Amino acid sequence: MRRDEVLGLSELAGMGLGGWTRRIAEFHSGIADRAFGAVGDAGAPVRLVHDAVAGLAYGGVGAALGVGARAAGQVATLAADDSPLDGSPAGRRALGVLNGLYGDSVARHAPGLAIPMAVRVEGRSVPTTPGDLAAAFPDAGDRLVVLLHGLTETEASWDRGSQREDGVPGTNYGTLLQRDLGLTPVFLRYNTGLHLSDNGRLLDTLLGDLVAAWPVPVRDVVLVGHSMGGLVARAALHRAGSGTPDGRPWTTLVRDTITLGSPHLGAPLERGAHALTGLLARLPETRPLSRVLALRSVGIKDLRRGTLVEDDWSGRDLDAGEAAAHTHVPLSDGARHFVVLATLTRDPEARTADLLGDLLVPPRSASGDTGDDDRLTFPPDHVTRLGGLNHFDLQSDPRVYLAIRRWLTARDADV
Repeated sequence: MRRDEVLGLSELAGMGLGGWTRRIAEFHSGIADRAFGAVGDAGAPVRLVHDAVAGLAYGGVGAALGVGARAAGQVATLAADDSPLDGSPAGRRALGVLNGLYGDSVARHAPGLAIPMAVRVEGRSVPTTPGDLAAAFPDAGDRLVVLLHGLTETEASWDRGSQREDGVPGTNYGTLLQRDLGLTPVFLRYNTGLHLSDNGRLLDTLLGDLVAAWPVPVRDVVLVGHSMGGLVARAALHRAGSGTPDGRPWTTLVRDTITLGSPHLGAPLERGAHALTGLLARLPETRPLSRVLALRSVGIKDLRRGTLVEDDWSGRDLDAGEAAAHTHVPLSDGARHFVVLATLTRDPEARTADLLGDLLVPPRSASGDTGDDDRLTFPPDHVTRLGGLNHFDLQSDPRVYLAIRRWLTARDADV
């Protein structure tokens, strides 16, 4: 690992050890408060001694663990080299999970471990400069398909199951679209623990730079997003003013967006985590567990309602019990929009399909069907329901690819 990565890991370890010590101390205190409360005033002298001893003990242990972790990090830097953690598949997966779960904290306290939004080719980041893009894409075409992964994932997630389905490792929707329709695949990686609106801002900038520096003039762009990736694409289009007179130039090139199991209306699992956080916070004995659960990234918290706009979270307590603000972001004008959603049930129209969804996202959320005027206006023939798949199967299933290819082929026939 690099020196900054070692220091970042030691900083996070120190914070984690100190935090867990404080949570244990709070748990202890909650139980003690209830016990001394039952005894009443008679236990006050003992309580004073108890609180003083416990405070010193836990404070000393927490400080020692934090200092120890950071000191160990300083020693470990002596053996650090220039090989980044990102240089191995296992390291990339670990960084993806770390950033997804705690990405906002990682960016603040251990920036050496934070994933930047970037174009990725063969496991490395490619700067969006004319020379670097020309070298990385020697066969660059004028039609791009940009692929955005989901929470805790990386660009390698698109290859999941490729050998099983196609017999060739590294075969994915991007490479198939290049073979069948001549689109040049551009894979991105980003910190999935940041706010969706922040990643939308970063994507807006990156796509603007990418189009401007691409080796040949770009004719059109297709955005494909799995899960959170679809929300980031929508956030970028909204921020860039797609379909408006003042929209950024790159938005006029986006002819299609395809979201695969994206929680446009939010994810039940995150809503459950939010409710559990509030429930645990009610009692002193369980309040420490609430604080641990609240450490999950703001990117995850945005999935509660599919929050795409900064004003909906800026200056607000995301763990508060009251309903969060939510701005309806309609589908952008000037492009076609498609959805592929999955259900665990083999029959996607079965009554239980709406209940189980794809394990993480229900069909109504994936299709943006609120049942009122705020619904996302996907035409019926722009929504494909596939049964017998889970949320992650959507990244590498032949039926999903057939739907994508059918839609894009129909567009080509109309042009």
